[in-house]
Amino acid sequence: MEFLDEEKVRSLLRYEALLPAVERALVELSAGRIRQPVRSVLRVAEQGGILALMPAIDGELMGVKMVTVYEGNRGQPTHQAVIQLFSAKTGEPLLAMDGRLITEMRTAAVSAVAVRVLARTNARVLGILGSGVQARSHLRALRLVRAFDEVRVWSRTEDHARRFAQECGARVMPSVEEAIRGADVVVSVANTREPLVHGAWLARGALVCAVGAIGPDKRELDDVAMQGTVVVESRAAGMRESGDIIGSGAELSAELGEILAGSGKLFQPGQWTVFKSLGVGATDIAAAQIVFEEWKRSVADFET
Repeated sequence: MEFLDEEKVRSLLRYEALLPAVERALVELSAGRIRQPVRSVLRVAEQGGILALMPAIDGELMGVKMVTVYEGNRGQPTHQAVIQLFSAKTGEPLLAMDGRLITEMRTAAVSAVAVRVLARTNARVLGILGSGVQARSHLRALRLVRAFDEVRVWSRTEDHARRFAQECGARVMPSVEEAIRGADVVVSVANTREPLVHGAWLARGALVCAVGAIGPDKRELDDVAMQGTVVVESRAAGMRESGDIIGSGAELSAELGEILAGSGKLFQPGQWTVFKSLGVGATDIAAAQIVFEEWKRSVADFET
């Protein structure tokens, strides 16, 4: 059985194919046609890390992502993963691949799908909180669905913010508040345990893609921000894994897949919307399936 490393995965996976794939997966997940449990997490207390398992079954394909999160890592990624695909018909192992890049790209792709359907069509100002891997991937993916006239960036480390801003033509903002006020779309991808996004700073009609805090004990939005309309990938995951939802007692309006399918509760005009993204196995497997199909095609072309 083959194992594809990150560079091979990078050569086979493109956002243009990934966005419609994760959109389909979210619709199928909300409809119950993709089966997955909430991720199971084993803590590595000695190192302050976690090992999480994220399985899903999608038609004749099933797979599991095994992902580690070591926030204290220096010199190597904080998030590392392997995805193993199987035949759902026979249980046969099909292909294994590095999952770090898939995690990076599918997270941004899901946010881009959320922006496409939840953000105002005339959204022009984007505020990004964070300047790392997810900030870069989100900007690449979001530019496929909206043409932003202004991109703002805030980071705890000013040098990192300036480097990111130089790469992508953004403006460095001296505070979180200044990055958020007046923004049509706010992307929160800074690793945090305490709220960075305050509802008092949000423009009416804004969309917040909240990606930076995963876990029942972590927050990135204050209680006022959570009074907006809250959309999730999975209600089950949101109620178990999001400190923002658990701590605020916010009502979940809809799953993103329900809105994509036209069955979700519509948000009220003028109210801001929070898309609380936690990551689900269904979208990992959707991304891995693209890699699998492209890999099979490349092998067949080589053999002919």
